[in-house]
Amino acid sequence: MQTEPQPQPSSEQASLVGAEYEVEVGPVAHGGHCVARTDEGRVLFVRHALPGEKVRVRVTEGEADSRFLRADAVEILDASKDRVEAPCPYAGPGRCGGCDWQHAKPGAQRRLKGEVITEQLQRLAGLTPEEAGWDGTVMPAPGDKLPAGEVPAWRSRVQYAVDEDGRAGLRKHRSHDIEPVDHCMIATEAVSELGVEKRTWPQIATVEAIGASGSGDRQVVLAPRPGGRLPLVELDKPVSVLRVEEHDGGVHRVHGRAFVRERADGRTYRVGMGGFWQVHPEAPQVLVEAVMQGLMPRKGDTALDLYCGVGLFAGAIAERVGETGAVLGIESGKRAVEDARHNLKDLPRVRIEQGKVDQVLPRTHITETNLIVLDPPRAGAGKQVVKHLATLGARRIAYVACDPAALARDLAYFREAGYKPRKLRAFDLFPMTHHVECVAILEPVTKSG
Repeated sequence: MQTEPQPQPSSEQASLVGAEYEVEVGPVAHGGHCVARTDEGRVLFVRHALPGEKVRVRVTEGEADSRFLRADAVEILDASKDRVEAPCPYAGPGRCGGCDWQHAKPGAQRRLKGEVITEQLQRLAGLTPEEAGWDGTVMPAPGDKLPAGEVPAWRSRVQYAVDEDGRAGLRKHRSHDIEPVDHCMIATEAVSELGVEKRTWPQIATVEAIGASGSGDRQVVLAPRPGGRLPLVELDKPVSVLRVEEHDGGVHRVHGRAFVRERADGRTYRVGMGGFWQVHPEAPQVLVEAVMQGLMPRKGDTALDLYCGVGLFAGAIAERVGETGAVLGIESGKRAVEDARHNLKDLPRVRIEQGKVDQVLPRTHITETNLIVLDPPRAGAGKQVVKHLATLGARRIAYVACDPAALARDLAYFREAGYKPRKLRAFDLFPMTHHVECVAILEPVTKSG
């Protein structure tokens, strides 16, 4: 975009933070904001607005020569029919950054997420929803379909930041600043009943509260400030305490269990030392069902579970392929691998290897497999991993994605390598936020026989 030559101001003069504009709000964009333009054509990424609204915005980031500016809608001049009063008292411009869409009706939130998925598929993979095998809907999790103005309490793990006065809170959007809170509305009852927000946390930087949905296990993970000491932890419910070590970032048990127990697909999973488990209580079951329905495992199948965590999908596949089948899981986290081996020790047909997928997979010398499931981190699997997977001749691949941009990029790589999406499903497993979970089922473009 051409701009007129400007005099060279000082860095203070160049900042546009605090500048205000009246704008018409355009489409939603990936990241929890909408796109708008000033009268001069300057691009704004606007939070706390909805498509079609007329709003007054205040710039929060950007300079005179920035490609775009970030801004908050601070006054709604013409509201969308999808707007509601934010139920959470901590939501809004300059407040807690944990939720993006508190001001939108639940159905509108899902439509916005669907629009983001559509845009990312088209822009990054060149796919229409029909070509991706997607009906365009984002499904709520069981029990989450609530009236406008009500908030599902779904987050079973909340990481609180602690301010200089020892008060627990949540970070503001794109900031290290902390918004102290008395209660997080999206936290599950199991997290809320610990009462983390009710007490002070001297010498502590962060407190992660975990309320296992598959058991009564409760856990807090404390990260002391540099040189800080752990306080005596007395919360409203029995709880295990873990500590993040300052020198190496490792997590160590202080007292209680070093793990929590979760349940999915009829199995119990140990998740140790604050390790990864889906945050929404319904998410593990929803995703296992979607993956199994898409893969349709058969007795005797061989399968790969990549980025396997504590073994959720490996366990589900192993149950279905029977004693003549075989499953290999690959996971980089040492503790997660220990947990996966423990969780699946009754299934001798499962093997778990530790290491990065792009390094371990070639060393296995596996040249073919029937099924693949991959649940990569937010950045996606990447071109090299996708190219390798496409050489293994799997009849079905299930790709679980928490970021539609990464999914779309990898779908483009799969297409180059000879795989196309057969079906895509999207689930709103992060209500009130911009995040969305997708499950894509891929198959070879051409089939023999």
